[in-house]
Amino acid sequence: MAQPSDLSVDSSPAPAPSRPGGPRRGRAFLHELREDAPASLVVFLVALPLSLGIAAASGAPVMAGLIAAAVGGIVAGALGGSPLQVSGPAAGLTVVVAGLVDEFGWAATCAITAAAGVVQLLLGLSRAGRVALAVSPVVVRAMLAGIGVTIVLQQIQVLLGSKPAGSPLENLARLPEAITNVELHSALLGLLVIGLLVAWKHLPAAVRKVPGPLVAVVAGTALSVAFAPGVERITFSGSVFDAVALPQLPGGSWATAGMAVISVALIASIESLLSAVAVDKMHTGPRTNLNRELMGQGSANIVSGMLGGLPVTGVIVRSSTNVEAGARTRKSAVLHGVWILVFSALFAGLIQLIPLTVLAGLLIVIGTRLVKVTDIRTSLRTGEIWVYAVTLLCVILLNLLEGVMIGLALAAVFVLWRVLRPSIQALPSPSRRDGKWRVSIAGSCSFFALPRLNRVLHSIPEGTDVLVELSADYVDHAFHEALLAWKNQHTAAGGSVLLEEHGNTAFQDAADNTPQRQEALELPLQPRANRQPADDDGLDDAEQPRLRSILLGVDKYHRRHADKVLPLIQDLAEGQNPDTLFVACVDSRVNPNLITSSGPGDLLTLRNIGNVVSNAGEDASIESALSFALTGLGVDSIVICGHSNCGAMKAVLADAETGPASPGLGEAFNTWLDHARPSHQELLDGHPVAAAAAAAGYSRLDQLGMVNVAAQLRKLEDHPLAGPALAKGQLQATGLFFDITTARVILITTDSIQHLDAGAAPLSRAVSP
Repeated sequence: MAQPSDLSVDSSPAPAPSRPGGPRRGRAFLHELREDAPASLVVFLVALPLSLGIAAASGAPVMAGLIAAAVGGIVAGALGGSPLQVSGPAAGLTVVVAGLVDEFGWAATCAITAAAGVVQLLLGLSRAGRVALAVSPVVVRAMLAGIGVTIVLQQIQVLLGSKPAGSPLENLARLPEAITNVELHSALLGLLVIGLLVAWKHLPAAVRKVPGPLVAVVAGTALSVAFAPGVERITFSGSVFDAVALPQLPGGSWATAGMAVISVALIASIESLLSAVAVDKMHTGPRTNLNRELMGQGSANIVSGMLGGLPVTGVIVRSSTNVEAGARTRKSAVLHGVWILVFSALFAGLIQLIPLTVLAGLLIVIGTRLVKVTDIRTSLRTGEIWVYAVTLLCVILLNLLEGVMIGLALAAVFVLWRVLRPSIQALPSPSRRDGKWRVSIAGSCSFFALPRLNRVLHSIPEGTDVLVELSADYVDHAFHEALLAWKNQHTAAGGSVLLEEHGNTAFQDAADNTPQRQEALELPLQPRANRQPADDDGLDDAEQPRLRSILLGVDKYHRRHADKVLPLIQDLAEGQNPDTLFVACVDSRVNPNLITSSGPGDLLTLRNIGNVVSNAGEDASIESALSFALTGLGVDSIVICGHSNCGAMKAVLADAETGPASPGLGEAFNTWLDHARPSHQELLDGHPVAAAAAAAGYSRLDQLGMVNVAAQLRKLEDHPLAGPALAKGQLQATGLFFDITTARVILITTDSIQHLDAGAAPLSRAVSP
């Protein structure tokens, strides 16, 4: 019987290659849909009554609100840059749209909406998304509050059974008449809706899963059918498809229409982008692409305007509901638009049962919520209450665009006042007996500050000694000239002036260069030898040593830094707990806290000539410091830090090559160098650190300095105090080398070097023979 061959070929057709990731992508889609679909239904139930109410408040056909809601969900949801933002008609544009309808008519308003969408699309294509956020938040909050007040005053008239007037002031003036002629059924239904919405947030969480606006509208409508059939209701003819109408070009002034287009585009863009930024703070998913969001909003407004819908914006109420309902992707926003479209097509007849007073009650609550007490408190706390109040009143008394423009102008004035008005104070010495004065100048010093500068400086008595502390981030030529002129005048009258600079910009630069803001300086203390008071203080040369004395440095510390240092060291008053023993050279150019960005209490510092440690029993000073650090304080790190152009290394080289080093320094100095002389022998023997330093272009002197650091690390490994802890991993030893020429720190190991600042371009070096 023949056996089948192991090489038999399967002639059945090969399966078609599957698309990479296809099944996985499909499972992910279904998983997201399981969470997005329920969330979309919740948003739909919230958006439906809000869209109807906003259309009614705007003076537009009711179906225009539903068209905008459907387009906003589907178009902006699919094309926008914010995955979880939900778009649709917003209360923030009701006042603008109502004005446009009155001036141009509904068909022309649709054309303005479409044109505004084109502007938004162009803004997105030009990548102006973030520029649109350059609006003071207090102006936006006041604008929304003004819109809220306008809506409330308008809808109170509807709730009482009257017709609203064209302006908030007229509605306010006609309020007594409306109260006198109140239509009782209308008022009761509206108050019922308001009561339900106010009480809804206090009900159990299980009940609040059903949107409050939906419950209020359904309850108010049901009661009106049963008990008040005569109240005025929403009226329209046909379905949502019958409401679709092509726009018409606006008549009258094209300039006025152009301003209307810009107004709608800017307000819709700002509201959408601010809403998107707020939504980003509510979830941890992908962040908003602001330019894409502008293009998505613009596309939605083009479609909405062409179909006869209201302007579309991102709406924070619907968006926050979307996030809280558990939405994961943009599918939720798109589906919510689909549900609105389906409802509008199949159940439009139900909408005509809703009384206008029910929508009025809903809108009154919405308008009231636009006026937020927290915004007023924030404005009071930040000193922007005047901007808030003026913007609010101008939106109500004038119109939305003028109110916002006035608010932005006022906000800009406040910013200029705060930024361009430096703090200038002149105070006599606390003792008042020495006749000295102190002038403190802080902020941006420009010609705007000259009146205040002149007044303060001329309040100082003639013939006094004056210390001017200048902490400026900007100094222009006019301010420089004024201060210099006063200094010369004061000096000529027998006084003296010393200028101390602590800011980001040099005073002298204002005379020689174009004024500009400088990067903030974290290191205000330069070496005393680099300061040049002789050019700025007007004092005699004989007095200069006194000016550079330690006591003057202490005085400056007390004036400028003591109060800032105090909070940093209060917890250290009873003891220290450093984590590192830092062994450094006594060289005055090496500042351990500076090069390690450490503060008080971080480093236990041991400084000696040549940054050396001793072998066991060779030096009591070094031994006691090691013992105190390791057993007394329990530090878990030891750092050996050398530096370039080290005097001790020079002495070791000179001693080995030309004879005894620096005999004038005494026998003690030469004896101390015995701790470092083995490092020179390791350099001669070709230590790998020396080879690495030579390859990097360092001189023979600095090669010895680096080898010396490596040699001290080896000593620690063999030391009875540090060695066992190093071997067990309980202690870490690190070598550093501070290159003074480049102000960079290099990592030194026992056999190599590593540049820690990888981004710094290495400087070329001449290698010593």
